[in-house]
Amino acid sequence: MSLQDQTGGANVPSANVPMAPGYMPPQVPMVMAVPDRPLGCPPGLEYLTQVDQLLVHQKMELMEVLMGWETNNQYVVKNSLGQQVFLAAEESNFCTRMVCGPIRSFLLHIQDNVGQEVMTLSRPLNCGSCCFPCCLQELEVQSPPGSPIGYVIQNWHPFLPKFTIQNERKEPVLKIVGPFCDCKCCSDVNFEVMSLDESSVIGRISKQWTGFEAEAFTDADNFGLQFPMDLDVKIKAVILGACFLIDFMYFEHSQKQDRNHPGALFPV
Repeated sequence: MSLQDQTGGANVPSANVPMAPGYMPPQVPMVMAVPDRPLGCPPGLEYLTQVDQLLVHQKMELMEVLMGWETNNQYVVKNSLGQQVFLAAEESNFCTRMVCGPIRSFLLHIQDNVGQEVMTLSRPLNCGSCCFPCCLQELEVQSPPGSPIGYVIQNWHPFLPKFTIQNERKEPVLKIVGPFCDCKCCSDVNFEVMSLDESSVIGRISKQWTGFEAEAFTDADNFGLQFPMDLDVKIKAVILGACFLIDFMYFEHSQKQDRNHPGALFPV
């Protein structure tokens, strides 16, 4: 069957046919266009109404690679087309980063493409071990800054990473369940977004394998997020917040930094 037959008779240019002089293939914009904001959607979160996947890339810091000194994390959030949606930057002090490591408290400021802060993530300093179930990890998601829209709460479990996604009224909405071991060589590490009764999977937070050199000498990680297109935009934002919390808890230290911080060998 010819290509024309497969496409219903449409004329499709062959890859071997040279293009006319001056022809420029259509370019995908570097940043995502601003969609209309639905009623009840916090300003800046209208971007999330149009996506069911996000890519989170942590920027590599030269000081971390060369010296093993922990710096403020920075991230770029993109859609599935590779268009920039948000920029995220950690706010914490040097002593907190060096002493507390991956369990440190922080504010994470998330800006849109015009520099407006659309979300603030707040993480207090809590216990770094599941042996203390009274004071586990949590994250508050605010949008706009100062107005909570949801929470990520770590649940006690003897061997599995488990979290509850809560709405602005602190009512449970979804669960996140991670693997028994977060150290998987040469493969992605998946945290499943599930219904409250954990009977069905509705999404995923996936820490993507970045190669031997990147994994060994830097903690700059890549994540992929999946969720239903029609999911409440505020809950989408909280799932994005959960991705950042998971990065800090389980993937913040490279092997070089682990040698400088022996306690970091044990995830929080």
